[in-house]
Amino acid sequence: MQCDYWDAGVCRSCTLIETPYARQLADKQTHVETLLAPLAPDLAWLSPVGSAESGFRTKAKMVVAGTTDAPTLGILDAAGHGTDLQHCGLYPEPLAAAFPVLADFVTRARLEPYSVPHRRGELKHILVTLAPDDRLMVRFVMRSTEAHTRLVKHLPWLREALPSLHVATLNVLPEHKAVTEGEREIVLTDADTLPITLGAVPLHLGPRSFFQTNTEVAMRLYAQVADWVNEVAPATLWDLYCGVGGLALHSLARGRTVTGVEISDAAIDAARLSAAQMAQAGVVGADRVTFVAADAVAWAGEQASRPEAVVVNPPRRGLGSELTAWLESSGTDAIIYSSCNPATLARDMADMPSYVARTARLFDMFPHTGHGEVAVLMTRR
Repeated sequence: MQCDYWDAGVCRSCTLIETPYARQLADKQTHVETLLAPLAPDLAWLSPVGSAESGFRTKAKMVVAGTTDAPTLGILDAAGHGTDLQHCGLYPEPLAAAFPVLADFVTRARLEPYSVPHRRGELKHILVTLAPDDRLMVRFVMRSTEAHTRLVKHLPWLREALPSLHVATLNVLPEHKAVTEGEREIVLTDADTLPITLGAVPLHLGPRSFFQTNTEVAMRLYAQVADWVNEVAPATLWDLYCGVGGLALHSLARGRTVTGVEISDAAIDAARLSAAQMAQAGVVGADRVTFVAADAVAWAGEQASRPEAVVVNPPRRGLGSELTAWLESSGTDAIIYSSCNPATLARDMADMPSYVARTARLFDMFPHTGHGEVAVLMTRR
């Protein structure tokens, strides 16, 4: 993919951009196969799921810098000054078209960009998520609520200039540290979730809910997990780290009892809303799914019974020793593991020697980088 920012030397985020995409995908496949081979020498690999080379990123994390009258939306350079990336080719047109409007809104609402070198200012990031129907969620990450009144005052202008805006929030991040968002969220619109429909599954993405950056590839991942669940055909299924319920709700079947567990109350509320909508629409199995707001590790250890299969989709740190120990001793027939970090996947597989990895597949969520998502079907020996 040709990129003017790369050619000018102002952005080096896409470290593999000069490598032909077919080679990128082949190299990632070789890497994950080599990593997992010592643990599963007979592992069968399905063909990797590739991505579009451009316009695939449906979530934007834009650092705001510059001045109120001339803000930059993009990244910071080595000195902590803003580099504007509004024309980055990773973003689809409906998302990219929002950037200049949001830059104008920064000026109109007099939002002072935060200066990292001087530790002064208010607006740190603008986070934008695009739904398949082109609706948007926009989050203004600021050090305080100082601009709350101005955000509300000028929100009608933003909605008129950006008709696709569905959810807008003020996120409060007072600390000077390298994180994207804070824990406090103030919703500025009537809607507080972004509807994202994937096939027959209506998901509701809250401001702080996790969702994949590459929606098209995520749909292929969900479909693959659902196929493996149906292949194993468990009567009972747990989805640990279920988020807003995407994998659990794709795995419904007649007579199957599905339980999703996630520590976020907001994510569980969203998952329950999706399940209720699917049940009302008559989707088979939607009346037999339950979502629980709890720590996945603690909750699993407290249950008197064990499921026939478990789906896990942990953060980059992986499952950890406590949960792998529980899974190892659980006696569950199958584990389907979706991992955004093949290194921690390999570590966790080694900690569960009673299970053998049967089938795996690479999903390339992040073209032009070394990152890859791997899903593995494991069954008890």
